[in-house]
Amino acid sequence: MKAWIWPRTSDGKPGRQGRRDFRKSRSEFFEKFATPGGPVKVIIDGINSFARRIPTWVVYSAYLIPAVWLFYQGVYGGLGPDPVKALEHELGKTALQLLIIGLCITPLRRFTGLNLIRFRRAIGLLAFTYVVLHLLVWAFLDVQSLSRVAQDIIKRPYITIGIAAFVLLLPLAATSNNWSVRKLGPAWRKLHKLTYLAVILGGIHYIWLVKGIQIEPLVYMAVILGLLSLRLVKTPKRGPAARPNR
Repeated sequence: MKAWIWPRTSDGKPGRQGRRDFRKSRSEFFEKFATPGGPVKVIIDGINSFARRIPTWVVYSAYLIPAVWLFYQGVYGGLGPDPVKALEHELGKTALQLLIIGLCITPLRRFTGLNLIRFRRAIGLLAFTYVVLHLLVWAFLDVQSLSRVAQDIIKRPYITIGIAAFVLLLPLAATSNNWSVRKLGPAWRKLHKLTYLAVILGGIHYIWLVKGIQIEPLVYMAVILGLLSLRLVKTPKRGPAARPNR
């Protein structure tokens, strides 16, 4: 703020240094918006600053409350003529959506500077929670027989793939804590790359689950493959500006 307050001379008029400081601060302000990506960078910096103030419990609440609401609707007839199937479908789709959101975090940081990394663990654990709820509804409310559950896992390929994705997520959920990060060291990152395979299997499970060719599961899979392919793109490193050839 001092750069905008001009020092006064003895006759009460703005001093020369004050005018120079004002012009400098004004040019720096407009320079941010004149350079390529300037306005975007200002907006992203603002979002990052706001995101740092959001506690992770807000993210947990934002996604756990809908699960409670879905169960409430299922009990009181708000999910149509087949509430069990509707509940099972919605829980599974939300789990896949959360896994995709988790995949978005690294590309957003690399290519735009938007840093939501502090929410990645919460999103991963929420995705696992929805997968567990999806399986419980399928096993105990839909199939209602452990022997039939075992038979379906063996005989129905889309269920086999879904269970495989769930098994891959088990060690990831178990090690989503600070103690595991310290204990496993570099192996922790390698272990959590299983997320990529799990989300691909989840996308295949969704495609195979629906009857006939439907657009929505294909869009989900296209987004998954697109986000994974972005990890193969190398971002250019900023170095000293090259001198022009003379």
